[in-house]
Amino acid sequence: MLSRAVCGTSRQLAPVLGYLGSRQKHSLPDLPYDYGALEPHINAQIMQLHHSKHHAAYVNNLNVTEEKYQEALAKAQIALQPALKFNGGGHINHSIFWTNLSPNGGGEPKGELLEAIKRDFGSFDKFKEKLTAASVGVQGSGWGWLGFNKERGHLQIAACPNQDPLQGTTGLIPLLGIDVWEHAYYLQYKNVRPDYLKAIWNVINWENVTERYMACKK
Repeated sequence: MLSRAVCGTSRQLAPVLGYLGSRQKHSLPDLPYDYGALEPHINAQIMQLHHSKHHAAYVNNLNVTEEKYQEALAKAQIALQPALKFNGGGHINHSIFWTNLSPNGGGEPKGELLEAIKRDFGSFDKFKEKLTAASVGVQGSGWGWLGFNKERGHLQIAACPNQDPLQGTTGLIPLLGIDVWEHAYYLQYKNVRPDYLKAIWNVINWENVTERYMACKK
């Protein structure tokens, strides 16, 4: 089931490309763990606000915007496309992010993913340094990503501003996303983004990232 969801994320943004088929309302996905499960690395207050307020707002706004977009299509209006991209991307990005985290996370990946990381970045530590640097370097709000370049068969690191979805923006298939909007860490880490990025490695769900890699590698 994950493989269909993982490699099909770009299809969820079909409305951004100007096409809406039979519309089904989006819903806020449940977290696979309690709000406090990632403590002390990410506290319960941040997780509750991030999930139940911020992600929920993207979902609600996406549903409202898609309804308006259907009406606007008949008039050939494209003014709503930025809202679709922003809220659709916010929904997709966060749906990946929650599963990328786990109270049993941390450490290193194993098997083929670890070998691919060593091949494409030199070592796991060098990979962590590069993804952390890319995430720290996002100006304002955005995301740091580990993605898969299906054409080249290689892993790549990328950063996207705001809620721009990785696949729709770069063509890379998202494997691991790190949210560096301030709402993801400010209540606990204030404006010290590097401290948040240092802590988040302790809760990365490498089983989920590996599953995404193996699904998209086929």
